[in-house]
Amino acid sequence: MDDQLSALEASIGYRFRDLDLLRRALTHSSVASEPTRSLGPDGQELISVRPDNEKLEFLGDSVLGFLVSEELFRRHPDQPEGQLTVIKSRVVNSAFLYRAARALNLGGYLILGRGEDRAGGREKKTVLADAVEALIAAVFLDGGIDAARSFVLHRILSADALEPGEDPSASNPKSALQQAAMALKLPLPRYQVLQETGPDHEKLFTVEVRVGKTVAATGEGSSKKTASVRAAAAAMNKLGREIQPAQ
Repeated sequence: MDDQLSALEASIGYRFRDLDLLRRALTHSSVASEPTRSLGPDGQELISVRPDNEKLEFLGDSVLGFLVSEELFRRHPDQPEGQLTVIKSRVVNSAFLYRAARALNLGGYLILGRGEDRAGGREKKTVLADAVEALIAAVFLDGGIDAARSFVLHRILSADALEPGEDPSASNPKSALQQAAMALKLPLPRYQVLQETGPDHEKLFTVEVRVGKTVAATGEGSSKKTASVRAAAAAMNKLGREIQPAQ
């Protein structure tokens, strides 16, 4: 196992002082269902459960959010907050982290319960994405924020991951809004037709979209689809102004 950990350390460009942190980052919660049994000095059976990576995942999510926000602030001082939020939403989501995990071959290092392993856990998007966040937290706890920053910038983010590029909200506002809401841990957008006016051959629809309790926007169009797309585009503009990105 230690040889495997050394190989992973070489892959991520960081050597741990406390290898137990690395082991925990790689340990899926399914291991808890398979406790280790042994006999103590007095002959009594001892049952131990290996700590899993769920709490590390929780911490890693916040560390990643902070580091991405910090780097966006440094790289793009003149960009409006809404645009920075859109960029951030691309890289703090499970799809992006899954790709990063695949690039690191992280699945081969995971410590899974037998059932989860047989069920293909080493290839599951959520398992791999969560493991990346746990690994970020482990590096942070072991080496501090500078070590975590180096790991995220050089091993997790691609060279152009934090560049504005094409604004996804321009071509597909509804998809962009849903992605941003998920990345920022907000409820999924909810659409509602507020008003329908005009004769049958010249209808005008007004649609409202809400993201949680904070962001609401409306759009109008000659069809419900057009109105909802315009509402989503308006909500994307408001999202950056009214929602502080998760740190």
